[in-house]
Amino acid sequence: MIKLAGPLTSKIDRKSELYKNLSSANSRLARKDSSLWGPAAATEAAIRLNWVDLPESSRDLLPALDAIAAKFRGKEVVLCGMGGSSLAPEVIAGTYKKRAFIFDLTDPNYAAHILKRNLSNSVVVVSSKSGSTIETASQRAAIESALVAQGLDPKAHLIFVTDPDSPLDRAVRAGGYTVINADPNVGGRFSALSAFGLVPTALMGIDPSLLLDSAAAQKNQLLNEENVAIDLAYLMFTQSDQFLAFVDSPEIPGLSDWIEQLIAESTGKDQKGRLPVVISNVTEAIASNQMRITFGSGGDLEVLGDLGEHFITWEWATALLGVALKVDPFNQPNVTEAKNATSELLTEWNNKLPELPATQKANTVLAELLSKVDGYIAILAYLDRKEDVALLELRKILAEKSGKPVTFGWGPRFQHSTGQFHKAGQPNGAFLIITADAKEDFQIEGKEFTFQTLVMAQALGEYRALGARKYPVARLHISGDSRDASISEILAAAKAL
Repeated sequence: MIKLAGPLTSKIDRKSELYKNLSSANSRLARKDSSLWGPAAATEAAIRLNWVDLPESSRDLLPALDAIAAKFRGKEVVLCGMGGSSLAPEVIAGTYKKRAFIFDLTDPNYAAHILKRNLSNSVVVVSSKSGSTIETASQRAAIESALVAQGLDPKAHLIFVTDPDSPLDRAVRAGGYTVINADPNVGGRFSALSAFGLVPTALMGIDPSLLLDSAAAQKNQLLNEENVAIDLAYLMFTQSDQFLAFVDSPEIPGLSDWIEQLIAESTGKDQKGRLPVVISNVTEAIASNQMRITFGSGGDLEVLGDLGEHFITWEWATALLGVALKVDPFNQPNVTEAKNATSELLTEWNNKLPELPATQKANTVLAELLSKVDGYIAILAYLDRKEDVALLELRKILAEKSGKPVTFGWGPRFQHSTGQFHKAGQPNGAFLIITADAKEDFQIEGKEFTFQTLVMAQALGEYRALGARKYPVARLHISGDSRDASISEILAAAKAL
């Protein structure tokens, strides 16, 4: 069972009016009452609440999961997906010490890690509710082309997870592919215990029942009128006005990133919400207005439990936090805005990347951005999170220099998590977008654009969307083949501020 510890537990007042209101909401949530978040949210909530049932209902998937696990035993798992569809499988892989390549970026250098691999021993999971997400559709098309180029039958290597009777479902079933349907009444960020999380789990050789059993036992505890999900929602509402600092544990690596997208995308609406800030360790200096949440010792709040327990508890707590904040936790209106900005640029460019003006030097860009910081800084890096990982240090440096919370997101992955908060949460962000040339580009089968054109359209579309709101936004571009040297120069410039 999830246990809470740390100094902040003394702040939980179960006799307060807020706690009583959350306790009442908790019982309504257990009944899947779609009116819980107000009349404007009721229609969306009515088709998004089946995640409450997943610890039990997902057991219906077990025979199909056993079958695909046997069919593809020993294969290397590749996952094409975005948001919760990729972050949940990634934390599952890390927790159980399994290997999986998560294809959730559009940077050509990152794409090269999979597109230039021998795919004969790979099983590729394509996860998309409808199939319309441009990143996942492009990744799928590129991998399918790579399989054909290697003389492999795509139908023997691809598995699709999608909603029943979606456009993707109809197309791939007609093509003879393996398909596992997810519950259509579950949103992506609440889908960890659905087919989107469990299909990759089974293919990695992990028994999905382990997650479902612990989640089901934890859910029984959440039905009580006082429980840890209510406690979490209460503390996130009362002990923070915007920022929540999360520190990963070695036992559950990546859990902070999954929680980041869950909370940020669910609550960042109507110029309010809670923004998780993933930090490296509990000793890191953070701004005074953040509460530190850990999954081990040393935090202001320590949340202790296994992965299945965490999944259902944080989903439950996030839904209750939406009640406290009076926001709809199930919509994401501004994610579409980023997609539209990308499409507009691709059209303006006629699907060919034009020559863009050079950006200013790092010291100039960083100094100017820091002079405009109000609430927080968000670093949005449209690079390779496998090879360009040294850039993560920039988050810590800018936090020390500015004294403000600093988030780091790999683009375009963050658009399906914190991207919603950036545009509709508290309007006090300052944004640094980092782009780069690629060593090699890849044409996307069926598209008129390449990965380099796509990733630049996504980055500059984000720049345009943020700039239209008059937010401080700057861009650095890394030119040439050597990203390592340029990243070192950026870090040096930040340290010299």
